[in-house]
Amino acid sequence: MRHKKKGRQLGRQTKHRWALFRSLVTSLLEHERIETTEAKAKEVRGFTDRMITLGKEGGLPARRRALSFLRSKAVVAKLFSDVASRFRERPGGYTRIIRTRRRIGDAAEMVAIELVTRPEKPKAVPSTDVAVAEKKDTTEKTSAQAES
Repeated sequence: MRHKKKGRQLGRQTKHRWALFRSLVTSLLEHERIETTEAKAKEVRGFTDRMITLGKEGGLPARRRALSFLRSKAVVAKLFSDVASRFRERPGGYTRIIRTRRRIGDAAEMVAIELVTRPEKPKAVPSTDVAVAEKKDTTEKTSAQAES
């Protein structure tokens, strides 16, 4: 029986499992969205929330604790400057898990785990007048070709 044994073993030895968690959390904080299996995502969620909470604390001891877990100094700098400021007012629940597909090789349930708030990128949406004008030009060209 597995009484009081929390966490998933994921078929790995302890050191390999911890290395996996560290690299997944580092990738998630760097790219803000990654795709992995459901079991790995559910385990990584807790570690990611802890790292963001350290970023919100913001002191030197918190930064050192984050550096001891994360693989990249650049990711730690991003965590303490950008990510922590986005979640300043949020008390928890910094990640979401979205089911995506089944992996072809072994039919494992794949999910995307992402940060709840992501930085907004300016969207290059063409104005309606330009889109209508381009559509009109293409229809005129096709009608002219059909006539000749």
